[in-house]
Amino acid sequence: MDSDGQYEQRDEPQVVWAVVGTDIGPLLLAATRQGLVNVVFHATDRVREQALDRLAARLGSEPVEEPGVPPLAEAIRQVEEYFAGARRDFELRLDWALISGFNRQVLRELAASVPFGAVVGYGDLAGRVGQPGAAQAVGAAMGANPLPVVVPCHRVVESDGGIGGFGGGLEAKRTLLALEGVLPQPLF
Repeated sequence: MDSDGQYEQRDEPQVVWAVVGTDIGPLLLAATRQGLVNVVFHATDRVREQALDRLAARLGSEPVEEPGVPPLAEAIRQVEEYFAGARRDFELRLDWALISGFNRQVLRELAASVPFGAVVGYGDLAGRVGQPGAAQAVGAAMGANPLPVVVPCHRVVESDGGIGGFGGGLEAKRTLLALEGVLPQPLF
């Protein structure tokens, strides 16, 4: 830090991370200087180590546990507010380095157009990106989402009313949709 308490860019690690406890279990949040780059479900020791190894390989820099470094500190604050019911929209810089092509296009459309408390069908989302027959490809894009919760793949459901799949598990998807008022709160 410099004398003003600000992190100097040259001293800042390339990739920083922290684990945040949430209603759906521990989430690993990782950020680069460009923004939040990864959210990982079920961040137990084993899952965390695997995720950090993947990040190091993909981003070319060893992740460092530094929860106070911007923009990670802001991401942690906003995720905690979301789970406390005090935040409906994430206002974070995102680093899309872990996803490209069609998957990135679909996820950016999802983040921009499906607000808190709303859902969209896989086929409807495919149509929004100009690929009306690509519902299965949209499902694959949701499964490849490096930024779940913040880029709300939990809001994508089946057109027949089914909940669809979810990388964090169906119980986590139900919990997130209940938090947003789409589903009733679980009974137990």
